[in-house]
Amino acid sequence: MTTPDVQTAASKSNEDRILRFWTPILLRTILIVAMIVLVIGLILCATYEPGYLVKRYQEVQHSRLMGRIDLGRFWTDVRAGQPHTVIMLGLFILTLVPLARVAFCFLLFVKERDWIYVAFTAYVLAGLIVGVLIGSSG
Repeated sequence: MTTPDVQTAASKSNEDRILRFWTPILLRTILIVAMIVLVIGLILCATYEPGYLVKRYQEVQHSRLMGRIDLGRFWTDVRAGQPHTVIMLGLFILTLVPLARVAFCFLLFVKERDWIYVAFTAYVLAGLIVGVLIGSSG
């Protein structure tokens, strides 16, 4: 017969093992998906619009930036295979890697009830989310 302390320690160890096992798998999966989407976007760009990236770079140099596109048009362009929106989607997916890592650390610290690290991790997570929102708003 096991005592409650042994059962609690065993379940905590099992949960930690699962969290530590699945975190790298999830992060690698996000990274691989982002790389695949970026490579597809680059292939589409080289195939359909070979001069787009050079033209875009020159526009940025001369402070002639493209206007924003709304989310509905973005998904329509991705489904249509527009190279620059596919590349943009790959970059958006790539931003999920640090967000997911910090979110998993946050969950781990909450689970361990380490409130100092919860506060620091929440601060970093909030900064990342605000950065993504500010970056996407212009």
